[in-house]
Amino acid sequence: MTDALRRWAPPAVTVVALIAAWQLYTTISGIESWLLPSPRDVFAAASEQRTVLGEQVAATARLTLLGFTAGAAIGLLVAVALHLVPVLRAAVYPLLVVSQNIPIIAIAPLLVVWLGFGIAPKLVVIVLVCFFPVAVATLDGLRRGDPVIADYLLMSGANRRQLFTTFQWPSALPAMFSGLKIAATYSVFGAVISEWIGGDQGIGRYMIVQKSAFRADRLFVAIAIVVALALLIFGLVVLLERIEVPPGCGHRVMPRSDAA
Repeated sequence: MTDALRRWAPPAVTVVALIAAWQLYTTISGIESWLLPSPRDVFAAASEQRTVLGEQVAATARLTLLGFTAGAAIGLLVAVALHLVPVLRAAVYPLLVVSQNIPIIAIAPLLVVWLGFGIAPKLVVIVLVCFFPVAVATLDGLRRGDPVIADYLLMSGANRRQLFTTFQWPSALPAMFSGLKIAATYSVFGAVISEWIGGDQGIGRYMIVQKSAFRADRLFVAIAIVVALALLIFGLVVLLERIEVPPGCGHRVMPRSDAA
């Protein structure tokens, strides 16, 4: 408990100080609330819109979780395929890197044209955002296993499948979860972008409507919700990492009896 308090106290104090400075500035300067609302205005807007926001948050959360799950699964499959088939890795990996230089905001309208206004283009946007960090991190983890241990296991009689399942995959788990944590934060960003382009509900659509109405206070509420949702998904990944990755996982060695 003390360690957790020591870890979280500094950022919590910083956030409180920033909110207090924000409130003080808006009070002293007399700036118009439509241009820069005070924290008090933002909290009031959140309370006023709580019913509407609940529906929009639920829609974005469902979309985010579906897209994140699909993107993570595809990223893992791509990483394993590229690791197991070196020729495929040489042919595809450079293209994956190049693909990340194409702005998602530029692709999203094309996806709407090709796939319509349903959920399909929104999921594709989130998958495109999420799969790359998972694939790259996992592939890097699979390739960074200690070659001495790998050679020992092969000399001990382990086949390629045993080498992968009992050494390379466990060794790659820390790197894989690093990629998953990056993808978790990107997933909400991708969901909001997809809702900007062609959504009829969700926080992204809510932001577009409030921007048109010049309701900066409600926009700040939406931004806070996006941040909170990203932190929640990130926290779930961290919790899963603590369950699935025991200490010393990266140094796991297959018992000699399994290699025989």
